[in-house]
Amino acid sequence: MSSLPRSESSGQALLLVVAVLAAAALAAVAIAAVAQGLGAAGREQRAADLGALAAARAMHERYDGLFEAPRLDGRPNPRHLDKAAYLARGREAARDTARLNGARSVRVDFPDQRTIAPVRVRVTVADPYAVGEGARRHEAPVVARAEAELAPPMELGLPEGADGGEYSGPLAYRQGKPMRPDVALAFDRLEKDARADGVALIVVSGYRSNAEQARLFAAHPDPKWVAPPGRSLHRLGTELDLGPPAAYGWLAANAPRHGFRKRYAWEPWHFGYVRSAGSRSVGFGPGDGRSGIPSFVPARFAPMISRAAQRWNVGAALLAAQLYAESNFNPFARSPAGAQGIAQFMPGTARAYGLHNPFDPEAAIDAQAHLMHDLLRQFASVPLALAAYNAGQGAVARCGCIPPYPETRGYVARILGLLKGAGDLGGLGSGSGLEVRLVE
Repeated sequence: MSSLPRSESSGQALLLVVAVLAAAALAAVAIAAVAQGLGAAGREQRAADLGALAAARAMHERYDGLFEAPRLDGRPNPRHLDKAAYLARGREAARDTARLNGARSVRVDFPDQRTIAPVRVRVTVADPYAVGEGARRHEAPVVARAEAELAPPMELGLPEGADGGEYSGPLAYRQGKPMRPDVALAFDRLEKDARADGVALIVVSGYRSNAEQARLFAAHPDPKWVAPPGRSLHRLGTELDLGPPAAYGWLAANAPRHGFRKRYAWEPWHFGYVRSAGSRSVGFGPGDGRSGIPSFVPARFAPMISRAAQRWNVGAALLAAQLYAESNFNPFARSPAGAQGIAQFMPGTARAYGLHNPFDPEAAIDAQAHLMHDLLRQFASVPLALAAYNAGQGAVARCGCIPPYPETRGYVARILGLLKGAGDLGGLGSGSGLEVRLVE
C-alpha cells in the first residue's frame, strides 16, 4: 500500500500521463521524419535510376558513331561522333530525366571515360529534405546513386544479330542435317576415312537455331545433356552429333585428324569443328586473315597484324580492334594490374605462349593471335573468346557467358563496336548488339 497522500499520488499520475503523451508525440515526429526520409530516398533513387537508364539509351543510340571515320572522301562524315559529343549526349539525357523526376542536384560521371568508347554512366542525386517545422526544422541530405551500362548479353554469349545471334551464313546438308559448308567438307573426309575402316557414320544432329534448341530444352530441361537456348554450340553450325554408339571409340581416336574435337567428356557423340577458328567461323565476318586492315591501324603495325592473322587464321580486324582497345597501339603500355606491351600480356600468359619480350610488338601480336586462335577454338564465340582474353578462361568456362565484371563487359562491348566500324559485323543493328542494363 502507498503511504503517499491522495493529492500527491494524483499529481504523479498526471505527470506520468504527460510524459507518456510527450514521448508519444516525439515518437510520432520521429516516425514522420523517418517516413519522410524514406519517401525522399525512394524518389531520389527513382530519379537516379531513370537518369542513368536515359543516359545509357542516349549513348546506345549513337554508339556506332564513335567508330565512323571523321571524314569520307575528304569531307566531314555526318555519321561520325567524337567522344566529347557522345558523352555530352549521355550527360544531358541523364540530367534532364532526373530533374523531370524531381531531382535538383544531379551529377553525371563516366567510370570508363578514359577508354576509346565509354559504356558506363553513373548518376548521383544529392538533394536535401526538410524535417520538422519552425525552430525544430532542419535539413538532412538524401544521396542516391545508379549506374547503367551498354554490354553484350551475358547469357547468350553472342550479340544479337539478324538471326538472334546465330550463325547466319550458308548451310550445306549431309544426311539431311544442316551444317556450315566447311564443316560438311570436313565431315566428308571423316566419313570416307571411317568407311575405309569399316565404320558407317550417322549424322544425328547438326545446326540448330535458338528456337529449335528452346523446344529441345523444354522437352529435356537438364542443362548437362541439353544446353539452354542461346548457349548451345549447335547454333554456330560447327557442331555435329554423330553415331552410332559403336563408332564412338573410332571417333575419339580419329576425329581430331580431321579437325573435329570431342567437346564434352560425358558426350561421346558430340564433335565440334575447330580448324576454321577465324571470326567468320563463329559468325563474325572474314576469318581467313586476308581481310582488310582497318583504317585506324597505324601503318607500322599493319604488316605485323596481317602476318599474324594469316599464320593463326584469326581475322585481322579482330586482332586490330583488340590492340586498339588494349593499348591504343602503344608497344610500351603497362597496366596497373601488371599487363605489358601492345597486346597487354600478363607475365604468366606471356611465358605460356613463348613471348619472352612483351614489349616487342611483332612478337606480342603473333602471341596475341595464337592465344585468340586457341580461345576461339575453345569457346566457338568471338565475344566469349574476348571475355576470356580479358578475364581468363576459367571465369568464362565456369558460366559459359561473359562474366559480370564491368571491365570485361566494357572491353567486349568496345571491341564489338570497333569491329562493326571496320565492317566486320555486318547485320548488327545500332549499338552493335549491345544491351542497356541498370547495374547499380
